[in-house]
Amino acid sequence: MAPSTRSTLASFFLRLGRQVWVRAALFTLIAIAVALAARFVGPLLPFSFSFGLADGAVDSLLQIIATAMLTASTFSVTAMVTAFSSATTTATPRSTQLLIADPTSQNAVSTFVGAFAFSLVGIVALSTGYYGRQGRTILFVATLVVIVIVVFTLLRWISHLATFGRMADVIDRVEKAATTSLELHAEAPTLGARRGITVPPDAVAVHADEVGYVTHVDVAGLDRLATQHEVEIHVRATAGRIADARMPLAAVVGDADDDVRAGIRRAFRIEHHRTFEQDPRFGVIALTEIGSRALSAATNDPGTAIEVIAALQRVFTTGLSTRPDDEVVHEHVFVTPTRLRDLIDDAFRPLARDGAADVEVQVRLQKCLASLAASAPAHAHEFRDAARAASQRGCRALDRADARSLRAAAREAWGS
Repeated sequence: MAPSTRSTLASFFLRLGRQVWVRAALFTLIAIAVALAARFVGPLLPFSFSFGLADGAVDSLLQIIATAMLTASTFSVTAMVTAFSSATTTATPRSTQLLIADPTSQNAVSTFVGAFAFSLVGIVALSTGYYGRQGRTILFVATLVVIVIVVFTLLRWISHLATFGRMADVIDRVEKAATTSLELHAEAPTLGARRGITVPPDAVAVHADEVGYVTHVDVAGLDRLATQHEVEIHVRATAGRIADARMPLAAVVGDADDDVRAGIRRAFRIEHHRTFEQDPRFGVIALTEIGSRALSAATNDPGTAIEVIAALQRVFTTGLSTRPDDEVVHEHVFVTPTRLRDLIDDAFRPLARDGAADVEVQVRLQKCLASLAASAPAHAHEFRDAARAASQRGCRALDRADARSLRAAAREAWGS
């Protein structure tokens, strides 16, 4: 199997595994299989495994589990929807996809649904005489195991609900996604392709069949296509860009026949909404949105904005400290990486604008940018420009006393 195919399949299964219904369906199928297999396990054992059970003992346990798990499943789904709505209204709607992919909540709902399916199948099978004496005993033992799993999952789920969907939890999740995305981008800014150059004027533009955001680019597939047809491909719409009539997916130097155009379109995944996978700007934008909403007049929560600035500082510190791998693996593909200045503008310009009249936020912003400049001397001028622009916004919006405090804090942070 080609590397590009493996990468595409891995990305597909990774995205599929984040869906709630996939894990719930898997747990349900396992539970049904266990309930039905109890009849056949007994004869396979080299010894007799049975003990006296009171009439209706297994039936009663299964009835209790079925009733309790239906209630627990409904409660869990309600709690998840409430957390999604809370994150949407208090933080940013962009964080919802991270909450949906939370493995603890998915395991809890899937376990409860699976236990419910197990009990229903067990009740129906018992009522039809499906099990023998040894099969009923094995079903009883399996029921006890299910009860232990359910109790453990319920205790863990209750503990998880104490923080799930809260502001600090949302910030941490978005920060982790932004850090991962920016770190991967820092390691391979061109995705293993050659660094982008000026597109030749005779290059043929290839547009998408639909309008939407590019969420994934299969660079290995593009390189294989370019090698096969002896062309060069210049990627124009990297992850996070919107593909439309103005922005083509790529430009082809060479004979861009119908096969080449179709292959290029297949290498780009286009969706209605941006994702965090290959888009380093989306993570910092989502973090900044949380801070901007906290600074709105309706919320007026500068403390959350300061937490967001600290999270952004950690994200950029990780990205700046990551050593890039400049090895060119895909010789026939050109990719222009995301500029650091664009990332800085996405992260700090909205906070400087929306927090212009808040001296505490402005001071923290100056300290954050000065720290990032000190950690990356090669890019210090870009952070200094952002700090200068933020200071000018603040001095125009603040009164004289707060403006003096801001200028003093800026001089202290930047050592001038």
